[in-house]
Amino acid sequence: MSAVRRLTDLIGEITAASREQHLGIEQVNQAIVQMDKVTQQNAALVEQAAAAASSLQEQSGTLVQQVAAFAVD
Repeated sequence: MSAVRRLTDLIGEITAASREQHLGIEQVNQAIVQMDKVTQQNAALVEQAAAAASSLQEQSGTLVQQVAAFAVD
């Protein structure tokens, strides 16, 4: 019976290790999902910043032209 008991103990240890691995994998998965969300938010912010930079470039070009009209030679 000691062999059966040892086998039962080993199966219990394997089950416990499997549960721990499952929990670890779930935590990694949650971290990856969170990183994906943050990455998508960052991408959206980069697009907004690029649009703002483009708009500022246009506005500064217009401003340069308007100020040039007041240039004194």
